[in-house]
Formats: sequence, structure tokens, C-alpha cells
Amino acid sequence: MIGVLVTYELYKRNGDIGRFGSVNFIYIIAAIAVITFLTSFILLNLLFKPLIKFISKTQKMPIISKPRKEDPPDITSDINRISEIFDNVTNILSNVEAKELFPEIIGSSASMRNIFTQIIKVAATDSTVLICGESGTGKELLASSIYEHSYRKGKPFIKINCVAIPEGLLESEFFGHEKGSFTGAIEQKKGKFEIADKGTVFLDEIGDMPLATQAKLLRVLQEKEFERVGGTKSIKVDVRFIVATNKNLPEMIKNGKFREDLYFRLNVFPINLPVLRERKEDIVLLSNHFLESLPGKPKLSNSALKKIIDYSWPGNVRELKNVLEYASILSENGIIEDHHLHGLSKGDYSEINGLNDDICIDDKLNLMEKEIIINALRKTGGVQVKAANILGINQRSLWHRIKKLNIDIESIKNLH
Repeated sequence: MIGVLVTYELYKRNGDIGRFGSVNFIYIIAAIAVITFLTSFILLNLLFKPLIKFISKTQKMPIISKPRKEDPPDITSDINRISEIFDNVTNILSNVEAKELFPEIIGSSASMRNIFTQIIKVAATDSTVLICGESGTGKELLASSIYEHSYRKGKPFIKINCVAIPEGLLESEFFGHEKGSFTGAIEQKKGKFEIADKGTVFLDEIGDMPLATQAKLLRVLQEKEFERVGGTKSIKVDVRFIVATNKNLPEMIKNGKFREDLYFRLNVFPINLPVLRERKEDIVLLSNHFLESLPGKPKLSNSALKKIIDYSWPGNVRELKNVLEYASILSENGIIEDHHLHGLSKGDYSEINGLNDDICIDDKLNLMEKEIIINALRKTGGVQVKAANILGINQRSLWHRIKKLNIDIESIKNLH
């Protein structure tokens, strides 16, 4: 309308209005406006028709969450619903891709999908990878996945646990030795680094390596060469290193227990594995996976399932596997009840209880907020409107918090 009036005023000033009259001019402009509107409507309809058809089809699929009856039927709700459907589809495709690329790693949470992305990026390179994570989080499995997706796949993949080998034999294990170099060295022996030439070496528990051996490992990383114990000839190797630790290496550096220069050489591409209590969405998947491999394929009762989800799992995935195996032996009729879950005391249920003291306050607050929201969503079966009422916030605020904290709504709904 404003455009019509402006055009009318311009024509009036130019004296063109008198030629055909003001009324006729308005009719012409109105006709142009109607034609423009109809053209825009037809174009928008052609553009949005495939989208509407896609939304309609996906809503009928059982894998996509159904619309909540509590949502008011307004345009904002419709836009949020479309956004939610696309998020669902993205998550599904991401999960399918993860299962195809990483069949040996069980996990579909946002934090694990982020780990998968990091693996794909670094596997194609020769960069040294430092995997950090608590005991039982699956560091060795992650190292194997990096190797499987690298161009060195098919070449040697040598795994060495630094804490499992006595300190006096560690250098011989790494570099090999010459005949007669020490008592018992009755023949020449190749070391693991030499055997791994053109391949990959995985050094687990790197934080337990003696300082003297750390200095020699640093030379291998820098120069790609070493001598056997008792030898003088330098041996060149082409090796890619992946290392792992459950210790705080920067803290060890401060205490003089780990070389700072070695740390900088190792910390090229760090990957921090999340603990199980921070990815509770994966607990059901992991439990089902472990139970499927046990005799009789036992199932978890609802109360037992709730108990393992609420527990903090200080021993992470390894502890979960052991607890389920123990419970399956005690179970009757193939059903694991909560009293079969040995050692899961109620005092350990909170996610916050298992946190390390060196975690900053912001991270603790985020975890506390996440736990509170997850508990509210569990009570409501994943219905966000009801959960928002429990929490005393509006639905949009809850939706943003769920996004920020990477809470998997679908995993929570599947529990009900």
C-alpha cells in the first residue's frame, strides 16, 4: 500500500495522472499488487510443497518422535516442530553413519559423535594422538579405531602397556637389544618400534613411563631413530604414535614426574574421552550390547535399568560390563533385578558425586544443570512441556538448554 501511494504521488507530480484519471491508476496498481501476491504465493507453494510432504511423511515414521499434544497450535509451534523433525533426521543419519564407520564402538550420544568426527579427521594424518580419559572409558578401543581408519591399516599395529612391563625391561621392549648387552641377552632381539616400521605404535598408560625412558622416547619422536640396547648403530623407523593416559600430565609436569618437552611432542592432537556418567544416553545401548553377548541373553527389569542409569560409574564402561556379567550369574529366569546389581550403592547415584576436584566450577554447574533437566525429563517421559513446568521455566528456555547441554531426548523417551 505504501508503494502504491508513493507511485501515485510521483505520477501526480509529473502530471501523468490526468491522462487516465486517479481511479484508473489505482485499479492498475491494485491489479499489479494482486498479480505479484498470486505469483509469490504460487512460487512459495512450489518451494514449500516438497518440505510439507517430507514433514508429513516423517511424522508417520515410528522412529520420529510424535508431536506433543500440549503444544499450542500456532506458527511458532509449527516452526519449532519442523526444526525438531530436522534435528531428529540429522541425529538418525549421524547414528547410522556412526554405526557403519565404528561398529566396534557403542555410543550414539552427542559427545561420542563428536569423538567419531575427531577420529575421522585425525586418522587420515600421521599426527601423534594423545587420548586422555579415566580408566575404563575405552582408550585402547579408540586407538584401534584410529588405526583402522588410517592409511597405515594393514601395516603393523603394536600395542604396548607401559605399566605392565617392568622398568628394567621397558627399553629393551621398545628398542630391542644386542647379543650380550646384559645378563640373559643370549641373542639379538628386535624391539617393538623396529617391528612396527611403516605401521602404528600404541603406548598405553604413558604417564607411568620412567623419566629416563621418556627422554629416549622423545628422541624417537623427534629424529625417528634409536639404537638397540647395547648397540651403536642408529636404526631409522617410520612409525605413527598413538598414546593414552588416565593421568593428569600437566599436573605431573609440575611435580617433576613427566617431561614437559615430551608432553608437547605427544599433545599434537588431543582427544578427551567422556566418562560414562557424562553420556548416560549410551548406558542403555552399552547394557544391551553386553547382555546380548552373555549366556541366555538376560534382560534388565525396569527398576534395575533405572538403577544403572542413576549410578555414577566411577569405573566407566569396564565397570558396567563387569557388573552386568556378575548380575547375570545371580539372575533368575533371565531377568536382572536391582538387587542383583552388586556394589551400586545409593550414595553413588548422583552424577556430581563422581567428579574430580580439579574440575572448574562452570563445568560442575553445567553438569548439575544437565542432571536436573534429565531427571525432570525422565519423570515426564521426555515431554518437554511437562518438564518445563516441573523446572519452573518456559518451554523455549528448556529447549535451548537441552541443545546447549547436548541432552538426547530420544534416549530418555525410549526408557518409557
